[in-house]
Amino acid sequence: MSSKLSRRRLIKTAASLGAAAAFITISPSNVFATGKKLLVRIPRDLQNLDPANRTGPIEVNVILAVYQGLIKPKLGTLEFENDAAASIAQVSDTLIEFTLKDNLMFSGGFGQVTAQDVKFSFERFIKPGPDGKKVAFADDWAVLDSVEVTGPLSGRIHLKGPKASLWTTTLADGSGVIVSKKAFQKFGGKISANVIGSGPYMLAESTPGTRFVLTANPDFKGPKSHFEEIDLRPITELRTAELAFLGRELDFTQIDPVRSEEIGKSPATKIIKKSGIDYVWIGPNIAKPPFDKHEVREALRLAIDVDAILAGAYNGFAPRANAILAPELLGDWKDAPVRARDVEAAKALLAKAGLGSGFKTRLTILNTSVFQAIAAIVQANLADVGIDLEIDSRDSGAYWALGENDASKDLDLSLIEFPGKMDAGFQMQWFTTSQIGLWNWQRWSNPEFDALFVKAEATLDDKKRSEIYVQMQQLMDKSAAFIWITYNVYTFASVDTLTPAILPSGSNLLLQDFVGT
Repeated sequence: MSSKLSRRRLIKTAASLGAAAAFITISPSNVFATGKKLLVRIPRDLQNLDPANRTGPIEVNVILAVYQGLIKPKLGTLEFENDAAASIAQVSDTLIEFTLKDNLMFSGGFGQVTAQDVKFSFERFIKPGPDGKKVAFADDWAVLDSVEVTGPLSGRIHLKGPKASLWTTTLADGSGVIVSKKAFQKFGGKISANVIGSGPYMLAESTPGTRFVLTANPDFKGPKSHFEEIDLRPITELRTAELAFLGRELDFTQIDPVRSEEIGKSPATKIIKKSGIDYVWIGPNIAKPPFDKHEVREALRLAIDVDAILAGAYNGFAPRANAILAPELLGDWKDAPVRARDVEAAKALLAKAGLGSGFKTRLTILNTSVFQAIAAIVQANLADVGIDLEIDSRDSGAYWALGENDASKDLDLSLIEFPGKMDAGFQMQWFTTSQIGLWNWQRWSNPEFDALFVKAEATLDDKKRSEIYVQMQQLMDKSAAFIWITYNVYTFASVDTLTPAILPSGSNLLLQDFVGT
């Protein structure tokens, strides 16, 4: 898509970035960014591409390119538009009627998309999976009663009650895509390894650690996407990705905001910045001693210097978080406490808990330079109050596997970053009791929080809903189980001939809507 950067300039820039260890060899055979092929960095390997059990936003980006939903996000807005639906309407708080477009075809010879496929896809979320357990994203469809098929291409979605975010974070997102019932049955439910959709792209190659390739779906009935092939390259470290971009091995990548000015000086490059709504925090496993004691959790919160983390690990570019919801979201708790570090108070609380001489514990983190920097600061902070902290650094596969099969039960402390969506309910759902063993790694359980979550989901009045979310955040704060750090900030480097399609969350991309010149 754009011209190569000279090797001399690349080496000079690499030196200025201090990234010699991450240097990527550049040669003509390495340069792929041409014509109808797009090269995009992803921060890790794709993992679970089953829409009901997907791992995170990286998978959603691919799911939305391969599958179709009844509706889809409308680029540049917080709204949505029809996708597989010829028509769709909310008839009442508990009834949605839809009619599919005719002649939409699943790839791989699995036939036409029908209302039976819609019924199967949505009702999967309210039934146990093949292993007898609830699917990971069951809460997205918790309000679903049933899908009634009224014709080959038409149906009614019956709800148990209203849900404020149903259209935006369920129907227009990964939980709203249509899966082939025939394909699911043929592959024994293993659709993550056998991705069959009706969208603009197909997953043509999956090589962990190297590349994941999307190719245009010849059977797709909608407007053709600009690129015939999208090559997704898993690169964990931003510095490595930055060098790949400077060498034109990538057309688009997230970069460290600290280096945006330097990278922006390279030829044919543009920099894109977006405020984040993700949430990064440190959380103890409150089911495991000594973190079952409130005094110990409160001591941790007072011992850890959040401002030092923001300065040392994020170079001052990321905003401080004092609660789970970013200012852009409904339910922003404007008066959330801003706690300063207090070593003496932390020591007193540990003494009160019978741990005045300290204790040993472990912090589990994702193996990235930012998380390593955070962990080093936390390790030093806790040493000041007598806590001996071991850092357990894991690669992405082992780290995110903690969200499966109750693998998180043995954690002590964890440093976590969850991607957000423009809906407070989506951010909150991972902390309900039903998520213990899945994404509630801290095993935090509060019946009042659970009840408020259900109430908020059924509340259509924004003012009342916002008040409920503030109450929920107050309960989280009272528990002292969450040490909030930041909401992140997203900075991207793109070749200047590319128009990327970035959703307002910053972490979600509409790959099918990327356009080049």
